[in-house]
Amino acid sequence: MSDASPVSFDDVRAAAARLDGVAHRTPVLTSRTLDALVGAEVFVKCENFQRIGAFKFRGAYNAIAQLPAEQRAKGVAAYSSGNHAQATALAARELGTTAVILMPEDAPRSKREATAGYGAEVVTYDRYTQDRTALGEALAADRGLALIPPYDHPHVIAGQGTAALELLEETGELDALVVPVGGGGLIAGSGLTARALHPDTAVVGVEPEAGDDTKRSLDRGERVTVPVPRTIADGQALNTPGALTFPLNQRLVDAIALVSDEQIVRAMRFAFERLKIVLEPSGATPLAALMAGRLQGLPRRIGIIASGGNIDTRRFIELVSQ
Repeated sequence: MSDASPVSFDDVRAAAARLDGVAHRTPVLTSRTLDALVGAEVFVKCENFQRIGAFKFRGAYNAIAQLPAEQRAKGVAAYSSGNHAQATALAARELGTTAVILMPEDAPRSKREATAGYGAEVVTYDRYTQDRTALGEALAADRGLALIPPYDHPHVIAGQGTAALELLEETGELDALVVPVGGGGLIAGSGLTARALHPDTAVVGVEPEAGDDTKRSLDRGERVTVPVPRTIADGQALNTPGALTFPLNQRLVDAIALVSDEQIVRAMRFAFERLKIVLEPSGATPLAALMAGRLQGLPRRIGIIASGGNIDTRRFIELVSQ
């Protein structure tokens, strides 16, 4: 990475120190059944066991912790379909401040209730007709709050990269690192980490077929906007890559794989029955890509980040029983 980059691997290491003793160091699972199924040695980084049930706590805490004391005292704002909402709410509470969260009206009920349960004020909007970025910026400006975006922020990206750092510290060099892609913060942080520690590791992102904005953008060499995706992977239902994350991912990401909703459900079911873990749809997309044979030239040792497990019981049963 050049010196002009807004975030570096040094920032990821600093974030890891900041999160030490605050974020969970989540387990890495292996399964002989999974290895036999996909024909490779697979390591699953279980961020579904992270605080708030997803990797997002890492970035939110890292960003809020670095706010000046005067600004932190005024409070923070965020916009999110769910996991970043919960992460910002909990991180704000842990750091002694307050949070106002803008969430889509159709966000999963469990995520809205959890966000409020962490003490945040929840404001809703229509994701299909309103611009959440504009709404979030206006809300923050009106109330004098620091806006903590879900991915387009150097401190958020650095915090998310700590999940890959922990994984690679445990596994050593991998042939491929497979990561879900929404706005691009997790894969940007993961890519910075992989490139610094093991430059030959292939960095592969996974998107739902209905929300392939990052793949289209990387193919065209510029940010592309697609219709708001309608997919069960609500954490990846974004329609354009981040302005900050996209140029990073142009340099860091080797390939993007796409998976269908049906393949995601199959992976969720496998994770529950064989790995004994619950994954939300977005958290299951890397596993879905492996099981569906979507990786080119299957690597020998593969790490995947299972990014979250926030799904309510009724929705989980509805999906996996199809």
